[in-house]
Amino acid sequence: MISVLIADDHPVVRAGMRQIIDADDQTSVIAEAGSGEEVLEATVRSPFDVLLLDISMPGPSGVDLLQRLRAARCQAAILFMSMYPEDQFAVRLLKSGASGYLTKESAPDQLVAAIHKVARGGRFISASLAEILADTLTSDEDRPAHETLSNREYQVFQMLASGKSVSETARELNISVKTVSTYRTRILEKMNMSKNAEFTYYAIKNGLID
Repeated sequence: MISVLIADDHPVVRAGMRQIIDADDQTSVIAEAGSGEEVLEATVRSPFDVLLLDISMPGPSGVDLLQRLRAARCQAAILFMSMYPEDQFAVRLLKSGASGYLTKESAPDQLVAAIHKVARGGRFISASLAEILADTLTSDEDRPAHETLSNREYQVFQMLASGKSVSETARELNISVKTVSTYRTRILEKMNMSKNAEFTYYAIKNGLID
């Protein structure tokens, strides 16, 4: 039996995922978490095979949790399921150690198939994500500017591009305002920009924010 921990801050979403997973005779939900802190507590409290993890939750974000769990040598497969399109986060997460990525629009049978595959040690990649990964094999000169950013830089970039202030970004990421300002300066240099308005224009043009 494949044991699954569901981590999402919306109870209705967790209930829907639980129903799908428990309907399969080879998978079972052993626990749920509604925040990053609860995920970390659950990893200590009871072992599980697959962590079904949302990107955006209170406390440590999905990206931060992935790094912390891998650094702590957590052996569970980490399968992300998010409302964000695959081209925004999937490639970064896979390169950072995630086992797979699904959007919340995925069909129930695709979710179950993904859990089975990552539990066996494989990686789950949809057909559309495979095309995106193939595009990343181009040379650095052909890569879009945002793909040169680190995971944390990309988080900060996306939040600033969506209109959040430096202080709001610092609070949500649980880092200092000075650190966010440092990231902002680094991002401006890497992307050859001079102000936040250019972040927003670029993000909208490239479909990185709604």
